[in-house]
Amino acid sequence: MKISKRISRIEASPTLAITSKAKKMKSEGLDVISFGAGEPDFDTPSLVKESIKKALDEGFTKYTPATGTLRLKELVCEKFKKDNGLDYLPENVVISCGAKHSIFNIILTLIDSDDEVLIPDPYWVSYPEMVKLAGGKPISVKCHEENGFRLTAEEISCKITSRTKLLIINSPCNPTGAVYKKEDLEKIAELCVKKNIIVISDEIYEKIIYSPATHVSIASLNEDIFKQTIVVNGCSKSYSMTGLRIGYIAGPVEVVKGISKLQSHSTSNPVSIIMRGLENSFWVDDEINKMRQAFEKRRDYIVNRLGDIPGITCNIPEGAFYVFPNIKELGLGSFEFAEKILKEKNVAVVPGKAFGVDENIRLSYASDEETIKRGLDRIEEFAKELSK
Repeated sequence: MKISKRISRIEASPTLAITSKAKKMKSEGLDVISFGAGEPDFDTPSLVKESIKKALDEGFTKYTPATGTLRLKELVCEKFKKDNGLDYLPENVVISCGAKHSIFNIILTLIDSDDEVLIPDPYWVSYPEMVKLAGGKPISVKCHEENGFRLTAEEISCKITSRTKLLIINSPCNPTGAVYKKEDLEKIAELCVKKNIIVISDEIYEKIIYSPATHVSIASLNEDIFKQTIVVNGCSKSYSMTGLRIGYIAGPVEVVKGISKLQSHSTSNPVSIIMRGLENSFWVDDEINKMRQAFEKRRDYIVNRLGDIPGITCNIPEGAFYVFPNIKELGLGSFEFAEKILKEKNVAVVPGKAFGVDENIRLSYASDEETIKRGLDRIEEFAKELSK
């Protein structure tokens, strides 16, 4: 059976593939330590779980409006006002089946054949594949390690052509943990307004950020960039609800109307009872803070350990729960490194090439401290063997 060209030109998610392979090895009885998973190891907040159970018991299992309930949209507007200083109405909001679904909807709604989308490199693995599916052309824009992997207006300017339509910003960033400073965003916003470039601001890791870094949404800087920005968020990462698949966007009404048409013909509405869960996720700040504090402690440990391993250097991430260490001095490309360490030491890492950079690997520290320690012991042993 012949597969369509649009599917043939995209790659499967390497992060999910690594996680799946590690789980298979574990099921075969091997002592595998995985740094691959992009999901918190904490439980979903109890208030969220109870609200989902209650919705199920009350029979809230029928169709809702395709773009989500009015009550949830109103709460999303309140969240944007309180956390980000952004003024939206329910008509500016779409609830979708996760932030990934939200971004896919935006790209499919906005991008025509041969439109160019600027993507920071390193990038989340799904961004370029989504652009390809829409018939557009992903254009990588280099984020330099010495600049904390943050995109600059200067680098963007070099990539702009007459076909440039969209820029994606991800702060805090997967895979690097980079957090954009206000002054970075101001220069980028000025350029995008001048060149009439639409911005997708992917803020899914917003709540997982470490002092003194602070989260700034590019949409909050001024009215001009606000009108050109579509903000994406959700609860998968910050609220440990990865499997529940709920996310949301806010942006210009004309874009929302287009996404609404698309979603009505694809998923219909997001899962009704999970929307009730999202309604209550906005009130669990104490649990989020505890999770963030635990991640910060793990981050400090893993960065210090990696920094002591010969041949490895590592930036300090300011957000999310990933480190993106540089392994070029060890003499292996990232795929070869990942394959070899999994085979020889039963440690799963994600090759940086999956994110556009072959000199790095990504490690998630969304695991308990003892597991992280044992995994780092093996990485250190592996690195020393390569250096002999």
